[in-house]
Amino acid sequence: MEKPKKVGAGCGIIVLDGKGRILLGLRNSDAQKADSELHGEGTWTMPGGKLEWGETFEQSAIREVKEETDLDVREIEVFCVQNDMNEYAHFVTIGLVARKWSGAVKTMEPDEIVEWRWFDFNALPKNIFMPSAKCIERYKAGKFYI
Repeated sequence: MEKPKKVGAGCGIIVLDGKGRILLGLRNSDAQKADSELHGEGTWTMPGGKLEWGETFEQSAIREVKEETDLDVREIEVFCVQNDMNEYAHFVTIGLVARKWSGAVKTMEPDEIVEWRWFDFNALPKNIFMPSAKCIERYKAGKFYI
């Protein structure tokens, strides 16, 4: 019998450093440790994750960035909404951008994300997690929904 497909809602956060760079984390290459129902092991991803009961999009973004990087983000705004689907799951992803933050980037969940790195928006890695790649594309294009 086929396993039921997962449907959920999550957020992806573009964290900018004021120098034209975006923060991306490298997912573990082990699917069990990379911990995504959409998979994407071994790819670069923005901070983010599933919305929790009762959270606003902004509250979810603040929590996820703190849990994953130890940064405290501010001045957060929604810039896109998208459907992310593959053979494993279907997620509605809310893209948010954080232009202000404080703290130092730390790898808070090293089993899931093995490192965080700042990338120039014009020199991004090729292997970006599908939902993150779509969010970045929308952000660059100024498109809320494509």
